[in-house]
Amino acid sequence: MRKPTTRSGPNKHGSCGGGDRRVATLPAKQKAAVSGGHRGVAVGAFDCLPDDLVLAVLAGLAARAGCPADLAAAALPCRRFRDLAAHPAVLSRASAAAVAVPAGRWSDAAHQFLRRCAAAGNLHACYFLGMVRFYCVGGRATGAALLARAAAGGHAAALYALAVVQFNGSGGVKADKDPRAGVALCARAAWLGHVPALRELGHCIQDGYGARRDAATGRRFLLHAAAREFLVSSSHTHRRNGQEEEDAASRFMVEWWALAAAKTGGEGDGDADVRLCSHPRCGRRETRRHEFRRCSACGSAVYCSRECQALDWKRVHRGQCAAAASRWLAAGNAQ
Repeated sequence: MRKPTTRSGPNKHGSCGGGDRRVATLPAKQKAAVSGGHRGVAVGAFDCLPDDLVLAVLAGLAARAGCPADLAAAALPCRRFRDLAAHPAVLSRASAAAVAVPAGRWSDAAHQFLRRCAAAGNLHACYFLGMVRFYCVGGRATGAALLARAAAGGHAAALYALAVVQFNGSGGVKADKDPRAGVALCARAAWLGHVPALRELGHCIQDGYGARRDAATGRRFLLHAAAREFLVSSSHTHRRNGQEEEDAASRFMVEWWALAAAKTGGEGDGDADVRLCSHPRCGRRETRRHEFRRCSACGSAVYCSRECQALDWKRVHRGQCAAAASRWLAAGNAQ
């Protein structure tokens, strides 16, 4: 009598009848992982994937990360993911938001994370860490080197940051100012689509600062910058053209100095001879006394750039400056 055939189906262990034959053809490490499922042990969905494929997935996640926590969460599942998430191929692709560490969470671990990203060639990390070191932590030489590295890679915000350094001679003495070099850096950043650099370039050409004076060309650049700013704000393309990084670095510096003032009761770090840029969203701080330019009318506001002065004038200083100038004239008449 012919023996009836049986269909392969799930056995009491939850595996198919043909599954054991497939396990025998797997490598020893994967065979142990699959066999562990017979004992009720969960099998990782990515255990059988090659490292190159996992790296590609993590790199794509890093490029689209909205905050540093997104990249950190990818390293939580297992030790393998933690090691692969720290691979240079992943860190080099991290987005600007992924390296934007908040000032309130600054630590040695955050510093090391940014250093690894910068060492992997991430231009966003080079710019962000360069700004933090130059203006906050105090490593101006290494900060300038990181900014120069990002600028050499075509990072528009880093080019503009170096232009501001050249305009003020930051980190050195007054004789180190180089307006012509600052204008050249602004021109390159503006060509890459950086709106603040385009506006700064317009003011420099209009005033004849570091370039031949041409009021008509300067005004045309300012109008072009205003139009670009409107388009950027309406279409949110600033997340793709490099201005989100500048906002993140400025936001870090603003929070950093606010936290420092809160810890010391409003006295900052005790150095009252240097001042912050009066534009509340800038965060840059003087590296020596009287480094930033003063408002010529009231003398009470200081600005690291014409860009910050123009933005703050439209925002609040228009009314503040008139009141301050009136008090100054009244005081002079009384004397």
